[in-house]
Amino acid sequence: MALHGPLRQWRPSRLGLKLFAIILSVNVAISVSMFMAVSYSIDRGFYDYLNQAQERRATLLADGLITRWETQESWEWLEQSPERWASIVRFELGQEHQDRPSPLGEARDFALRDAEGRFLVPANGSQAGSGNWHWLNLHSAEETIGSLGFRPPREMMERMESRFLERQQRNLTLIVISLCVASLLLAGGLSWWLGRRTRALAGATLRLTEGDYTTRLPERGRDELSRLARDFNVLAATLEASRDARARWVSDTAHELRTPLAVLRGEIEAMQDGIRPLNQENLSSLAQEVSQLERLVTDLRLLSQSDAGALDIQLAPMDLSDCLVSRLADADRWLMDSGLTLTEQIAPGIMVRGDAQRLHQLWNNLLDNSCAYTQPPGELRVTLTAQQGFAVVTWEDSSPGVPEGELARLTERLYRVEGSRNRSSGGSGLGLSIASALINAHGATLTPSASTLGGLRWTLRFPLLTSHL
Repeated sequence: MALHGPLRQWRPSRLGLKLFAIILSVNVAISVSMFMAVSYSIDRGFYDYLNQAQERRATLLADGLITRWETQESWEWLEQSPERWASIVRFELGQEHQDRPSPLGEARDFALRDAEGRFLVPANGSQAGSGNWHWLNLHSAEETIGSLGFRPPREMMERMESRFLERQQRNLTLIVISLCVASLLLAGGLSWWLGRRTRALAGATLRLTEGDYTTRLPERGRDELSRLARDFNVLAATLEASRDARARWVSDTAHELRTPLAVLRGEIEAMQDGIRPLNQENLSSLAQEVSQLERLVTDLRLLSQSDAGALDIQLAPMDLSDCLVSRLADADRWLMDSGLTLTEQIAPGIMVRGDAQRLHQLWNNLLDNSCAYTQPPGELRVTLTAQQGFAVVTWEDSSPGVPEGELARLTERLYRVEGSRNRSSGGSGLGLSIASALINAHGATLTPSASTLGGLRWTLRFPLLTSHL
């Protein structure tokens, strides 16, 4: 049965389950390894401690027994009163005032034999004679007077485990269980948190692929997932802006194509109805509309090639100064008819890598923009200099200017400034977009700004040839 609504949000993700299993397994393995290592370390360390402690007690007891033998010069006093053995052991080990003797200092853990090997303590030597007991010879004036036996720690482990080792291992077990529970909670919480965020990202990505570009992810924190959410939101916003721009582009293109087509259709219908005569003048008018339509289609095709990275351009070393001077010289009549005065300051011999035909088209678009939007009588000033590894072309005209807030949009396709620099000249709004595409193809930059002449300034920066630096 499919899950819907809130139930679906609580469904664990595969990534969350994998993360939960990995974290839990690693923590359990670490806890078990730690338990085994610590248990082994406690056992070995405790055995060493018991051995050393028992050897010290046996030595201390042996010294006391030698002193007593030297006083009595025999073991008869002990044979006659073997019940005194427990109090002697406690006295010699300094435990006579303790309520509970040390588990390593109990009398039954020691045995005594005389010089002939007869057991004095315990009276029945079967216990001391069996097992892995350790024996310490007793000497007085270089004479062997007997031997003291003591039970090795491993023989006392049943009693010691109940008093120490079991307690330590029980505590360690509790610690390991606590670690496992904490690992369970940590793995569960982390897998739920990460799974919830990855599910949100997966759902948003799915909606984005379905065309819902308004999808956004919450941006919380400063970790990698938060940066991924921010990058996702930037991608969604970019796709949304691209979709809107494409829709505007199609709408504006259809509008631009519809205008000359409507004029052509109206004039043709007027000739068909006999309202306008079919003569050379009217045919020339039709030819002008067709030329305008052809130019618009050509511009659109160039921009499409630029977008696809398929713009036909052949870059080769060339003299940028000669190219610019030549085009400005040919535009004298055009500038004069537009009421513009040209002022030029062009440094000679500036070499760049460029396509002369495409640069000719670039100068035409800039000339067309200045002539179309500059009020006569006006001024056009063009300079070319070499500055810090770049050929810098400054192209500026007189009023009217462009509001500062609209400068960045001048190279947008089919964009026209409202006001004085508008469509009164009949431009298509593609000239500056084409200029920007041609500049980019040359690896150069095109920057708009306000002109000191009162109009618009374009700053073009072309990389100089290495040999020219």
